[in-house]
Amino acid sequence: MGCGNCGSGKDGGSCSPGCGQNGGCSTMACNKLNTYDWLNHMILPSDYEPFNIVEVRFKGSRKEFYRNTENLDLYTGQTVVVESDMGHDVGHVSLSGELVRLQLKKNGIPEDDKSIRKIYRLASDKDKETYTSMKAKEPSSLEKARTIAMSMKLEMKLSDIEFQGDGRKVIFFYTAEDRVDFRELIKRYAAEFRTRIEMRQVSYREEASRLGGIGSCGRELCCSTWLTDYKVVTMGAARNQNLSINMLKLSGQCGRLKCCLNYELDTYLEALEEFPKGDRVKVETKVGPAYLQKTDILKRMLWFSYPNNSEWVAVDLDRVNEVIAMNNRGERPETLVDRPISSFVPEEVGPAPDLISDQSLNRMDELEEARKKKKHKGGKNRKGKKGGFQAKDGRPVKNDRPLKEHKQHKDKPEKREQRDNRPNANGPRPEGNNQQGGNKGNRKPGSKNRKPGGKPRGERPKPE
Repeated sequence: MGCGNCGSGKDGGSCSPGCGQNGGCSTMACNKLNTYDWLNHMILPSDYEPFNIVEVRFKGSRKEFYRNTENLDLYTGQTVVVESDMGHDVGHVSLSGELVRLQLKKNGIPEDDKSIRKIYRLASDKDKETYTSMKAKEPSSLEKARTIAMSMKLEMKLSDIEFQGDGRKVIFFYTAEDRVDFRELIKRYAAEFRTRIEMRQVSYREEASRLGGIGSCGRELCCSTWLTDYKVVTMGAARNQNLSINMLKLSGQCGRLKCCLNYELDTYLEALEEFPKGDRVKVETKVGPAYLQKTDILKRMLWFSYPNNSEWVAVDLDRVNEVIAMNNRGERPETLVDRPISSFVPEEVGPAPDLISDQSLNRMDELEEARKKKKHKGGKNRKGKKGGFQAKDGRPVKNDRPLKEHKQHKDKPEKREQRDNRPNANGPRPEGNNQQGGNKGNRKPGSKNRKPGGKPRGERPKPE
């Protein structure tokens, strides 16, 4: 994401000469309280003296004003070396020109304030290298500092760390509910980091502003992009907008109520002046009293219900005010509305058919008995098992599918005669052997298991 205030580029470029990133800002402060310089394309008079105070941005959303005593030609995004209370610091120009005068007025800082420090020079390659090395040490140093604070069991939370450009001082940003005695902690930090230590307490909203993040709306946090003053947000702002009192949805990344709850609050308060006042609004009708159940402020709609009826009736705000005025005069209308809004009135039709009266109470038992009879119809099958076989047209079937018939030759007489007169390789067929069932000896139809020329099976010869 490029800087939104880059607009003074040369050769039609979108970025300023100082940035030089062509949209890929490396100041680690893109979209952090950006200020669009809409006067950068204006041609100034030849005898015009530029405003000698510029706005410089450091890590996160921290901005300070510095005086350009050397009359340097500064552009947005340039790296400069500025004065500090101890040594020097390195920052980036975020705004210059006449718009800085408006920013001073907005922050309540006079132009001749003696506390405004000065800019030394443009940052050289050595200054940039030192600045980059100090920024690379911040994550590991923050981890060490948190470990030391936890070992001392202090009720505080270290949220961020910032090294000065020359490395002579380090600032620790922390949040805490109560006052913290960190005199011993500073001694531990000074021995560990070998530099000057400064502890700076910030609020929870300022912590979210420094760290940044994505809100529930899908955009970057307002406090880290453009919001500078943090107004008090109360739960009444949510109630006036008819929002559900759910702290998980009403809280932001900082754990406090969202700042955006105040954005549309004035619009809702202005619209609520036309609505009836009171927590329990009641209107009198000839049908009976109706009580307010729901309000839609933007649609100017109210929903009422009667005590003995759970159906809600949608009424326009003007109609409600009219009924309340009638009640104040001692009058009562017939109903709130002749026809409820968004209601459906069906056309007159004949009586609905009765689907239950012509049905027997024991119809399910009858269906079950019919199913069992159908299942066991046909008795035992050929294999001696019950069920599963039913006789249809004299053929055994199973599951409504006919079984394969046994290989019984039911040929016509001509084919049977041809089959019986076939030559036999073992000799001529014996007489009486052309019975159905093939050559099984002298077995007669209906006889028991007898072998050819033998006795019935299972019979033992009698002893002599």
